[in-house]
Amino acid sequence: MQAPSLRRRRLAASLAALAALATAPQALRAQDSPVRPVKLLLGAPPGGPTDFLARMLADALSARPGQGVVVDYKPGAAGTLAAEAVAQAAPDGFTLLVAGPSSTVAAPLFFRTLRYDPARDFTPVAMLGAGAFVLVVHPSLPARTVAEFLALARSREGGLRFGSSGIGSAGHLCAELIGQATGARLLHVPYKGEAQAANDLLGGQIDFMITAPNMALPHARAGRLRILAVTTRERTAALPEVPTLHEAGLPGFEYLGWLAVFAPTGTPRATVEAVQAAWARTLAEGPVPTRLGELGMRAPQRLESPAGLAAFLASEQARLARVVKETGLKAE
Repeated sequence: MQAPSLRRRRLAASLAALAALATAPQALRAQDSPVRPVKLLLGAPPGGPTDFLARMLADALSARPGQGVVVDYKPGAAGTLAAEAVAQAAPDGFTLLVAGPSSTVAAPLFFRTLRYDPARDFTPVAMLGAGAFVLVVHPSLPARTVAEFLALARSREGGLRFGSSGIGSAGHLCAELIGQATGARLLHVPYKGEAQAANDLLGGQIDFMITAPNMALPHARAGRLRILAVTTRERTAALPEVPTLHEAGLPGFEYLGWLAVFAPTGTPRATVEAVQAAWARTLAEGPVPTRLGELGMRAPQRLESPAGLAAFLASEQARLARVVKETGLKAE
């Protein structure tokens, strides 16, 4: 007959084994099942510059073995629908926002009923791309220079119609700045995304756009569109023959287009740093840096660090507030 102390020891060991068996399946599932996919949410439809850079980021993140990445589209309301969804998502690193200024710095200036606060609800993670926009017109427009374009906009009844991805988008604000600086009459036609606006520009339903070079270049090379100028102070390597607006009669004019990735506030710092590191590796190797450079979308080095990105976003918020005040644009 076993001693009581020995029976107690064997009972304790049996209970411990049962407890281990009870928890083993959960631990094995965590180790053996595929990693939950990361969702990149875009406030734009497929086919535009946001989609282009989001897919580059998806490739960078999916380099981790077993890590899936889903690019999800939620266009509309100048990107604020997607931004709101990310602001309300769990801060676990599995939902990220790829966006430009319209939904992240300009939205509070244009939407009185905005249901998120970009400064409070988002953590800036990484700058994906930044560079010149282009002023691009339909070839039927009788303007081959910026001077001719502005003269036409001043003289034509109703002015010239331009499309953008929505109120407060970079293309919208840049065009408003041009109009303010020159007295040109420019009529804004907002769309749900760059691709829809570009389709109407190709069809001649609108007269011009301010858009990213990678959107305009293929059509310009095929003769379907005409690029008149770039919006940075220096000419871009992607279009060395195209003058800047600064050169073309708007002294000091500059407008930088950009797209970045954001996480919900509260996302673990280690997760944010992992995304930053994945994108930094992409910029340091392979064809991505060359491709971004060719398209004029490689961000200046000062914007590639987290601190540089945060400082830039703060300065953009202040700048856009001045644009809204000086142009008389109204919140909705």
